[in-house]
Amino acid sequence: MKVNFRVNGKPASVDVAADTPLLWVLRDVLDLKGAKFGCGVAQCGACTVHLNGEPARSCITPVSRIQGMEVTTIEGLSPDGSHPLQRAWEELDVPQCGYCQAGQIMSAAALLAKHPRPTDADIDAAMEGNLCRCATYLRIRQAIHRAAALAADDALPGGRTGRPEEHFSARPARVS
Repeated sequence: MKVNFRVNGKPASVDVAADTPLLWVLRDVLDLKGAKFGCGVAQCGACTVHLNGEPARSCITPVSRIQGMEVTTIEGLSPDGSHPLQRAWEELDVPQCGYCQAGQIMSAAALLAKHPRPTDADIDAAMEGNLCRCATYLRIRQAIHRAAALAADDALPGGRTGRPEEHFSARPARVS
């Protein structure tokens, strides 16, 4: 089945079986390795990407479902790692093994797009489906708060005002 969609702001077209999980299309066909296989049943969050701005588990999403959609992966947040979440993750040394971090960051980006100044309860609820075998949950929560602060302080080029909600929209970074 031929499927046309956008990935990280660029057009993509694949010809694979309709029931092929999006995760395998991203990793094996499009060579985007950020989303990880963790469980295959949407329970761990390592494969989280955004579909039209909403977090989705790519391990159970058939590619036939994404016709015409915008897919954003961890690679699409920023081409140079300057996204406030990525900066906060580095600043607070969040990852231990790092395996789950792309999914954690993508879930956090979806949260901050809707709640630019989240409470601990907001964070816990939004991140509940993302497992971290290294148990860095407290650092993850701290990094989400830090990213919200960084976004509020930043004034980005291109007419952005520094309002946090502008940093966390599900639109991928512009790639030249």
